[in-house]
Amino acid sequence: MIVYDLVCKHRHGFEGWFSSNEDFQRQREAKLIRCPLCDDAAIARRPSAQVRVGRAAQPKEDKDIKKVDAQSQKPAEVALGGDADVLKMMRRLVADTENVGRAFAEEARKIHYEEAPKRGIRGQATPDEAEDLREEGIDFMSLPPFLTRDLH
Repeated sequence: MIVYDLVCKHRHGFEGWFSSNEDFQRQREAKLIRCPLCDDAAIARRPSAQVRVGRAAQPKEDKDIKKVDAQSQKPAEVALGGDADVLKMMRRLVADTENVGRAFAEEARKIHYEEAPKRGIRGQATPDEAEDLREEGIDFMSLPPFLTRDLH
């Protein structure tokens, strides 16, 4: 497997695993690779500094991680909002929504046209249903599976 550092046009970084460079190219051209944050399909490889050697050396302890932010008295890593904290927050937001399943498009319309109470919902929509919602001016966003995986 080859691990590539990837980036979307909105500069969201993530990684992808591929069996070969040709596999990556094929998936990218077919728009099968999408940003897990914004669902953008305009993906590019980012230069990677990963070096693989026969035997891994023990990493040196990074003294900067242990620094404490003077104002918050939290480790600097937490004060800067690490990826794990962002992921936890996003999962909490998703957990606070109602799963309407395959009725997502219908329920989103009802909420938009004030035929149902305003609330956060999540569910599935076909590509055609999603396009119709966009054309009607109904705002929604695609969620990557890793945000909803633990909620099913």
